Amino acid sequence: MSYKTLLTVLTSLESAEGVIAAATAIAHRERAHLDVLCLGIDRTQAGYYEAGVNMMLQQEMIDRAKADAQELTAKARELLAGETFGWSVEASVAQIGGISTTVALHARFADLVILPQPYGPGQGPEDEASIEAALFGGQAPVLVVPAAGLEKGFGRHIVVAWNQSNESLAAVRLALPMLIEADVVNIAIIDPPQHGPERSDPGGLLSQMLARHGVKVEVSVLAKTMPLVSEVLKRHLRDQNADLLVMGAYGHSRLREAILGGATRAMLEGAEVPIFMAH
Repeated sequence: MSYKTLLTVLTSLESAEGVIAAATAIAHRERAHLDVLCLGIDRTQAGYYEAGVNMMLQQEMIDRAKADAQELTAKARELLAGETFGWSVEASVAQIGGISTTVALHARFADLVILPQPYGPGQGPEDEASIEAALFGGQAPVLVVPAAGLEKGFGRHIVVAWNQSNESLAAVRLALPMLIEADVVNIAIIDPPQHGPERSDPGGLLSQMLARHGVKVEVSVLAKTMPLVSEVLKRHLRDQNADLLVMGAYGHSRLREAILGGATRAMLEGAEVPIFMAH
């Protein structure tokens, strides 16, 4: 099992180079094909202007979005020129509210989607929308690349955030190719429930499953000594000197996560290492 079809989505020149560099490194490692979707964003919201002005503004924004898509396409081709693995670049235009449909269609047929960290300088709502579209519409795992990019040979020391949920199990299954190649995989469990199915041996069944695949695994049971689970997890990543986090995404509804913050958003906001997510 390996990742043979990779997808990345470019929406801005500022993040293009870092994301293409990360996707290129993974394509070489997996001997995979890389698809690049260059997305120009039409940010008009029809109905908010007088009819005549609205039509003029819409056409102007569509033309701008087309120009942005072509500029991203040229940049992607420049960065990939001379690469020995298979790759393709496609330009597309979508309204801000229609990003999900476009990205999901491409993500459905990808083994792994590689996207930039959605929060921070230069990032916009389209970056978060792309991640959610790949996870929910495309049913694909997503590797979120931090602003600093990927370390050379990343994935040697992986932390798995385990809370017994369907989402975290889905992430583990889809991350197996990386887990098998890692030097060590640390299963991190924060405040396991006293009356749960794994109360006598937290992480034991998951460890057994992974060990049978040849994964070199260990378990850390952590107390919630900080207000947020994400803060405990970030500290554990630093303590472990981890270079990749595997976690389930959006355990609650996306609306509830958006209103309350949520562990998914909290991890993505302060990501110091790449995050492999699945739902």
